[in-house]
Amino acid sequence: MSAPVKIGIVGNPTPLIANGLNAAFAVQPEPGADSRGLAICFGGKRIDAAFVAPFRQLEVVSSYGVGYDHIDAAALAARGIVVTHTPDVLTDEVADLCLGLLIATVRQLPQADRYLRAGQWLQKPYPLTATLRGRTVGILGLGRIGKAIAKRVEACGLAVEYHGRKPQADVAYRYHPTLVGLAHSCDVLIVAASGGAETKHIVNREVLEALGPDGIVINIGRGSVIDEPALIAALRDRKILSAGLDVFEDEPRVPAELIAMEQVVLLPHVGSASVHTRNAMGQLVVDNLVSWFAGRGAITPVPECAALAAQKAAG
Repeated sequence: MSAPVKIGIVGNPTPLIANGLNAAFAVQPEPGADSRGLAICFGGKRIDAAFVAPFRQLEVVSSYGVGYDHIDAAALAARGIVVTHTPDVLTDEVADLCLGLLIATVRQLPQADRYLRAGQWLQKPYPLTATLRGRTVGILGLGRIGKAIAKRVEACGLAVEYHGRKPQADVAYRYHPTLVGLAHSCDVLIVAASGGAETKHIVNREVLEALGPDGIVINIGRGSVIDEPALIAALRDRKILSAGLDVFEDEPRVPAELIAMEQVVLLPHVGSASVHTRNAMGQLVVDNLVSWFAGRGAITPVPECAALAAQKAAG
């Protein structure tokens, strides 16, 4: 009987991940030289060529989450290591949260809740708010989650436009080749883009000012996509109306200036944070590793590793 495959843990696994891995593998609380797979859970470590250098037997890295800007997937692929993530299973949950955050931001739902609880309704009604009516929504990053968001805002009767690396032939939404052009055309900017060097701070002062004084920014993508000091300045100087943010550049630390602003809605990165969805994500972390070591290949390799995964699966 062959020895069980050794899987190293990076971060803090959920009980579902821990139980699933323990049932199928010899689990190492910390990766070792003989680790053949890694399960990347919460922990904030940068997984790059230097990190995996000691693990000469490493074949596959299974990451918890759809975003993987904390992993240098290209560098790992160059060493023959396949990286997987957990797309699709969280798409609807994040899109639902985005729509809720948009409505909460425009209609000031958390502020109205606080108003009632403080007894202020006894003195006078809550002030009138802005509206969704007549708005155009621009989506930065029309991937799986971006498309799911688009469907939801369309159901609210709103026009949708988008910006990305290139136009997509299978969508009817208006494409803008520049982000500034999109911001000029819309008054709601939804950030659904992934993080990394390519998108760092692309929502900058120029983009924010192009939205105009009625503009609203919603971010459920990555905090690094928005230049936070520029956003704070735009909100402070009334260059835009408001913002709804589920992600931040230096989580869990949120700038005090944002916390002090009454016109913004802030959430602690809870886009996919339901029991149902987090369990589905955790199961996919386990399933990717089980499938790999059963010889069936990776289920959801990241794009940088798709060709490598297919090549290895084919033998």
